[in-house]
Amino acid sequence: MADGLLAGVGLGSQAMTPQPERTGWAVEEEPAPLEKGLFQDEDSCSDCSNHDKPGSSLPSFVPSGKIHFPEIFQTSQLLFYERFKAYQDYILADCKASEVREFTAEFLEKVLEPSGWRAVWHTNVFEVLVEVTNVDFAALKAVVRLADPYLCESQVSSFTLECMNELLNLKEHRLPLQELWVVFDDSGVFDQTALAIEHVRFFYQNIWRSWDEEEEDEYDYFVRCVEPRLRLHYDILEDRVPSGLIVDYRNLLSQCEESYRTFLNLRSSLSNCNSDSEQENISMVEGLKLYSEIEQLKQKLKLIENPLLRYVFGYQKNSNIQAKGIRLNGQKVMHVVSSTMMTGLLRSLLRDRLCQEPCKEETEIQFHSDPLSAINACYEGDTVIVCPGHYMVHGTFAIADSIELEGYGLPDDIVIEKMGKGDTFVDCTGVNIKISGIKFIQHDAVEGILIIHRGKTTLENCVLQCETTGVTVRTSAEFLMKNSDLYGAKGAGIEIYPGSKCTLSDNEIHHCKEGILIKDFLDEHYDIPKISMMNNVIHNNEGYGVVLVKPTIFSDLQENVQDEIEENRALKIPTSEEAGTAERVDLEELIQCATGKMELYTRSSLSEQVEGNCEIVNELVAASTQKGQMKKKRLSELGIIQADDNLMSQEMFVSIVGNQFKWNGKGSFGTFLF
Repeated sequence: MADGLLAGVGLGSQAMTPQPERTGWAVEEEPAPLEKGLFQDEDSCSDCSNHDKPGSSLPSFVPSGKIHFPEIFQTSQLLFYERFKAYQDYILADCKASEVREFTAEFLEKVLEPSGWRAVWHTNVFEVLVEVTNVDFAALKAVVRLADPYLCESQVSSFTLECMNELLNLKEHRLPLQELWVVFDDSGVFDQTALAIEHVRFFYQNIWRSWDEEEEDEYDYFVRCVEPRLRLHYDILEDRVPSGLIVDYRNLLSQCEESYRTFLNLRSSLSNCNSDSEQENISMVEGLKLYSEIEQLKQKLKLIENPLLRYVFGYQKNSNIQAKGIRLNGQKVMHVVSSTMMTGLLRSLLRDRLCQEPCKEETEIQFHSDPLSAINACYEGDTVIVCPGHYMVHGTFAIADSIELEGYGLPDDIVIEKMGKGDTFVDCTGVNIKISGIKFIQHDAVEGILIIHRGKTTLENCVLQCETTGVTVRTSAEFLMKNSDLYGAKGAGIEIYPGSKCTLSDNEIHHCKEGILIKDFLDEHYDIPKISMMNNVIHNNEGYGVVLVKPTIFSDLQENVQDEIEENRALKIPTSEEAGTAERVDLEELIQCATGKMELYTRSSLSEQVEGNCEIVNELVAASTQKGQMKKKRLSELGIIQADDNLMSQEMFVSIVGNQFKWNGKGSFGTFLF
């Protein structure tokens, strides 16, 4: 029966080797390709042996240390889908949070050998070899005795046989299953026992939270909690989550656990107090404050745990890069990057770039063999000229000063490729940064190929070959992208945050998960972004060409908004010339102008272009109107009446003209409601 239950949960690939868990025992191995089976890698580790014997199908390892313990089943390298299937199909199913222990006990009764196997009892202080004589399934504990011969290794002080027997007597010889590592047996009899204990150990170390049982007792505990936490765990292992967000998550988790323990102690003290004293009233107020604090922390944790919300809202970190400013002597330097400098290349540089005009004063020129060293040497106003070549960069381009980074030649001839892991590739915080004529190739950058935290960054005539996210435009940042090609992002090609300004002109954005993602659009704490899109070709993306993220609006606001949208659509449409001569173009004229200009295209492509451009404009109009309604409602509640209903009072921003949306998997435009 055990073989049937866990047939689909056996070990597979080593592609995702987990980091050492709290037990401190995890074999360090180089990840193997996904298609390579676990048992095909014979040289993966010196202390991990792959037993090709008829009985056992699991590998084993020898615990490190001075004491020669027997081999242990290696079960900590299960893949995501293996753990997912085990928890969903065999262990938890559709149980409530309050039923987790009961369901786990039932599972263990079916697959766990009740006695006759040995294990290493592993704690933070010592390891000792024990023999299991019985299992208390309901308590998730094993009844044990010390094995013969006595093997014990302590990290603090020596534990004699008498001391260990005394400790076991205090525990009534009952130990938590998750503290036991099953000794390897090549007969295969104890394979399922080792796997079952691994699932219990992993669950209580990485998935279960002490407050889960007290939350709303619904039948979707696996969907609500287990699946998102499991995905987050493996996303972290695969370097899909920014390091700063991982730190934030762990800090939030520690704060929540500490606050919850304090809350439990306070609640326990109140339950033992029968008097209606002043101290009790104070404690109740403290308890309410703690409860509110815990709920806020839990919501923040859920936001990070949910993969969709984590992707949509992103990680808004503040870059700590400090600008150097102008040199003390006020001089600006020209940095030339070339792996080798030939006489012909130097003559061309002198003719085309270094001596274009008679200089009033001498300009210092510094030569570098790689672009990263040139960027690090820059001060305010410097220029970096990158000569043709393929440059491999280990690190992040942290640009905090207003500089120009330009390629000398065609982008395909000037390639900067990121090697190694890190959150970002190009990190911009300067007031006015210009990048042109370069091809960037991204590898293992969790947050994207280019991030503009603040200031203005201009990207012209560049190629961005992405691997995760493409360009991210943070709040209060400005981004101008012209005549460039962006492709390959597993997330969005461009992510636009509220309060930012983004101008896209004559670009191609293709073969990404989404073309452009406009995030958290209606957050009342931020201004709406200012977005201009002109003559871009957005094609062959997996999802939508453009995605707008917005909250679900209350029904009463939506009804008012819908009326205003219908009025806007019913207005007379003027020509683009009339719109161009007006000193101030209002919102309706903006839509009309876009429509008028799109009529210049041929009839064959008119339908798709008009649909894409107008749909985006109309949605942004609706979103802006909703924001205005929310603002008016808040002011009305405060007794402030605002008579101006003109949508231009919202400083409508959008200019979307002449863009082409082709062959996007879900269409030109979509919305995500949260």
